[in-house]
Amino acid sequence: MQTLVEGDVAEALRDSGGEAIRLYVAACAERMAPLFIGLRAGVPGREADLDFCVRSVRDLWHTGQPLADAAERVSVLERFPELQPSEEGITDVADTYAFFGALVLRHALLANGTGDARDAVACGHAALTAMGMLDQNLAGAGFSAEEQRLQSRSATGDAAGLWEASVTAGRERFRAVLGRTGRGGG
Repeated sequence: MQTLVEGDVAEALRDSGGEAIRLYVAACAERMAPLFIGLRAGVPGREADLDFCVRSVRDLWHTGQPLADAAERVSVLERFPELQPSEEGITDVADTYAFFGALVLRHALLANGTGDARDAVACGHAALTAMGMLDQNLAGAGFSAEEQRLQSRSATGDAAGLWEASVTAGRERFRAVLGRTGRGGG
């Protein structure tokens, strides 16, 4: 598979392993989580899913060691409607970005549990794919370039300011997608 993740980022993840991989995927998940959480907030019957995502993203930031239940969390997430195959596919804007939010979290949990750089690269690839789509649909948007920059930064293993930058980026993405759904964005 051709990946959108820059070669130097993938190499850094392969070379560093463990804690650096966990930091990288925690940051990716943090930037993408608002899409799932925000677009599914208020949907009847999804409260437990939202709580699960919030808890999982929070727990991913404890990068000192893998989550003991990472594989179990992946199994729970794979039962989410967003990650279930459907014949008609995904055509709605909100459904598309909620899917990417859930998919990035799935890859982040996998990478956290396995410590495998390939899982981390898949996480970054999913985030870049979503941001590339957003850029294509919003004139002058630079979400993909920002994601590349933040991925490069997070692959270094330097956590200083990374959470704050990821939270800010996630909010901006959510506002942009919300504007595309016609539900506002200011």
